Amino acid sequence: MRPDMKNPKYDLRTYYKLFWEVGLIVSLLIFIGLTKIDFDVKKSEITFKGEQEVIEMEEVVQTQQQDRPPPPPRPQVPVAVPNSEIIEDVEINIDAEIDMDEALDMPPPPQEEEAAEEEEEEDFFVSVEKMPKMKSSLAELQQNIVYPDRAQKAGIEGRVIVQFIVNEKGEVEDPRVIRGIGGGCDEEAVRVAKLAKFEPGEQRGVPVRVQYSLPIMFMLRK
Repeated sequence: MRPDMKNPKYDLRTYYKLFWEVGLIVSLLIFIGLTKIDFDVKKSEITFKGEQEVIEMEEVVQTQQQDRPPPPPRPQVPVAVPNSEIIEDVEINIDAEIDMDEALDMPPPPQEEEAAEEEEEEDFFVSVEKMPKMKSSLAELQQNIVYPDRAQKAGIEGRVIVQFIVNEKGEVEDPRVIRGIGGGCDEEAVRVAKLAKFEPGEQRGVPVRVQYSLPIMFMLRK
C-alpha cells in the first residue's frame, strides 16, 4: 500500500461527531450528579462547661488631698520643785490711790527730722534796673591772660564762662566756672575775672549785689 493512502477505518475524523455527542452526554450526567449532592455542613453545637467569670467594673472616685494644719506644739514639761525650797511672797499694793486730776508726765513729742538744710536766702539779684558795667574793656582784661603751658602743648582753645557776684562796691565775689575747656584755662579765667572792676548795679537807685557772667577767650597765636 502506498504511504499516501489512508485507511478509512482508522480515520478519526470519521468518528468525530460520535465522540462529541458522547462527551456532551457524560458532561451532563456529571453536572446532574453534582447538583444532587448535599454540601450542607451540620453545625455542631459547642457547649462550655463551668461557670463563666463575671468581671465587675468599679467606679474609681478621685480623692483630693486636704491640707492639714501642723500639729500643736508640745506642752512644756513641768519641773518638780523640791519641798525644801521656799518661794518668796510678792506683795502687790492694790490700795494705791490714783489721782485723776493730777497731770500726767507725757513724753516729749518726737522731733521731725529735717529733710534738708535750709537754703540760704539769695542776697543778690539776677536782673536789676541798672546792670553792672565793667570799667575797662574786655579786650584790656584779656591782655592779663597767661596762657597755660598744658593748654598750649595740647592745643586747647575756646571760651571759658565765669560767673560771679558784683557787690555794692563793684568788686568781684565768689567767681566760679560754669563752662570750661580744661588744660588749666579754667583756673586762669577765674584769676583774670577777679581783676575786673565794675560800676555796681542799682535797683531803685540803690547799689545792690548782682549776678554777672563774663566770657574769657583763649586763642593760640599762629
